[in-house]
Amino acid sequence: MAVVHRSHKATFEEPPTLQARAMDNLKFIRETMESAASFTAVPGWGMVAVGATAALAAFVAARAGTKEMWLLVWLAEAFLSLLVAGWAISRKARAANVGLLSGPGRKFALSFTPPLFVGALLTIVLLRLHLSEVVPGMWLLLYGTGVVTGGAFSVRIVPVMGLCFMLVGAVALFCPVAWNDYFMAGGFGGLHILFGVEIARRHGG
Repeated sequence: MAVVHRSHKATFEEPPTLQARAMDNLKFIRETMESAASFTAVPGWGMVAVGATAALAAFVAARAGTKEMWLLVWLAEAFLSLLVAGWAISRKARAANVGLLSGPGRKFALSFTPPLFVGALLTIVLLRLHLSEVVPGMWLLLYGTGVVTGGAFSVRIVPVMGLCFMLVGAVALFCPVAWNDYFMAGGFGGLHILFGVEIARRHGG
């Protein structure tokens, strides 16, 4: 009886090298730490600058002759604040070697932006309904909401600042219209300066 021998070509996969496994482990650790980290690029001195321009805007807006001029002053201030804050955040992020689009930075932005978008839409609606007197309180309240939600991914003092903005906005909604400029100055001016100095002291400029 003939014995048939079958030849099998055994294939062996080369096990991953130690270096490859180490790189995979490092990547996992880095991604885990990045997702758990806080967004620390909130600029203390940048917030102080925003607060100073807001205080000046409140002074100018209080002397505006019409509601349209009042609104124009604050829209200009909002645009200026975005420029100042954006520059200060990017500068601090570069100095700290923190990516603005990293896990915490991305989460901060995605949480901070929606309340501001809602505030912009409500501003248009309230102005069309001739209810401009509630706009300052609404701005403070929704800005504070954005700071609280975004601040959940930042250092602890940031959501505290947001809660203070929400408190000021809530009070402003139920106070006389003549006090609106004081609330705007105290909120966007005073709170930014107060917390900006504290953030700069604790977490750098």
